[in-house]
Amino acid sequence: MTITRVFKSGNSQAVRIPREFQLDVSEVEIFQRGEELVLRKKRDDLSDVLDLFASLPDDFMEEGRQDPPPQPRDFDE
Repeated sequence: MTITRVFKSGNSQAVRIPREFQLDVSEVEIFQRGEELVLRKKRDDLSDVLDLFASLPDDFMEEGRQDPPPQPRDFDE
């Protein structure tokens, strides 16, 4: 297991990434999974959207949408 340093960079906290873990991108996604912080290359496709939909509970919007009726508008003015 590799150990690295955590330090302050301005008002942010930063982590020094050792050479064997260097990334070839300028942006990463970061998220927490339990006690782990995960960095991964930013995706440029819609797979994240599909993952989000898959994570919705089975009863999501089970009763349908409860939108109010559209407001009347006068487009002649």
